[in-house]
Amino acid sequence: MAPPATDEQHLIERCRSGDLTAFDELVAQHQNRIYNLCYWTLGDADEAADAAQTVFVRAFRSFASFRGDAALGTWLHRIAVNVTIDAARRRQRAPLPISALERDEDDSRESELESAPGHFSTPDATAQEVLTRRERRQAVREALSALPDHHRTVLVLFDIEGHSYEEVAELLELPLGTVKSRLNRARLALRDRLDTCRELFED
Repeated sequence: MAPPATDEQHLIERCRSGDLTAFDELVAQHQNRIYNLCYWTLGDADEAADAAQTVFVRAFRSFASFRGDAALGTWLHRIAVNVTIDAARRRQRAPLPISALERDEDDSRESELESAPGHFSTPDATAQEVLTRRERRQAVREALSALPDHHRTVLVLFDIEGHSYEEVAELLELPLGTVKSRLNRARLALRDRLDTCRELFED
């Protein structure tokens, strides 16, 4: 006897038949994590919003080919990885100007980013702590934007999104050993980039 279908499976089946209401429900369940992945990979709120929208458009058009071999969240993250890499390459891998990195500090997405896995946040923070947190976030975004695609992606997935080694390997379709070695090299590269502002990360 086949196991009972989950609510998500019902929504997927409805999406396959073109049900936009079901699609909206799935978007609501996954949009925050997809947006945060796009944001930390691209370093810009507007580009991240565009990329996240592209992810869900591609997903909706591809539901007929979604076989359920991986979880829906994993499938969406895989699409997001490809979308953000494409977006970064269109930018010719050039680091974002400081003005672009700073302009989203008052963005309406701020509360979502504050709750993202791996984010620098503390409850009841003082004004100085909030300022320091923003400076750290800006420094990390700038450093990430200067890294090669393969380093930036693995760092975002593991250290910011909080995926396990196994999940990152599945998302990137890479051997586990490759993921671990790439993550180590990426962390060293990020540390080098952040070396000039290491006082921000000293308690």
